Amino acid sequence: MSDQITVMIVDDEPLIRKAIKYELNERHERVDCRTNDDGEVQSKEVVVLDTFASGPQLFAALNNPLQQRPDYLLVDMEFQGEPTGGIFITERIRRQYKNSEDGDIKIIILSGRFDNPLPSETNRQQRVKEIGSVVFEALHKGANAFVSKNATGGFSIENILHAIACLERGEQYYFNYPVMLTLKEAAECYIEQERHETVDASISDEEREILLLEAAGCTAQEIAMRLTQWNESDKSIQEKQKELSRKFNIVNKSGARIAKALQHHIISADQIHYLKR
Repeated sequence: MSDQITVMIVDDEPLIRKAIKYELNERHERVDCRTNDDGEVQSKEVVVLDTFASGPQLFAALNNPLQQRPDYLLVDMEFQGEPTGGIFITERIRRQYKNSEDGDIKIIILSGRFDNPLPSETNRQQRVKEIGSVVFEALHKGANAFVSKNATGGFSIENILHAIACLERGEQYYFNYPVMLTLKEAAECYIEQERHETVDASISDEEREILLLEAAGCTAQEIAMRLTQWNESDKSIQEKQKELSRKFNIVNKSGARIAKALQHHIISADQIHYLKR
């Protein structure tokens, strides 16, 4: 097993690229990873393979069979004025390389957007909401961690090393908060929101009946035959099922719709009368 963790950096600021590469390669930084079978902590050196100023440069390298594959990508969130450019790069990597080894590369999003402390408590909740939405968008698109570029005294490589160490041990690392606790609050807020997510759109009686019949095992054609009071065709039932998926903010799959409807008590298990085949 290699005693190195390899990294590539994508940032359109030359000074940031050079600073991270210098700090890691010249200081021979190491992180403590998982313990071995004897209970000893394994230490690995973090080495920067290459740096890139843009997404196209990165993808050209990843597509080069002669290029060594990195264990980690450090991707700046903002590219050339695009506030979520790094998130787009992350999404493309997860989509383009999902069936290859490159799809397993761990991605850390870097950002300095939220490093400045708030001047007062007045807008704290709005700031929490803003930060949380960005952090969790990054995680949903496939990032493994979201890390601040800065510490209280300026740029710090320790935030990146700590994130890598946590991920190597199989732990979750969403943020660091050397300047303020807002990132922690935002994460807690959004984790709780996802746990108790509500369905904003209203569900009609017809849609509820469609869900119950779908849960019972009916096809769209069978649902249309049973809902004679609404005079629907199987095509219109399929459109209504798509609309339900949109309301639930999920993929258009029968199982997902039923699970969501049960989760939010739109239907209940005792209301479902399963078809016998």
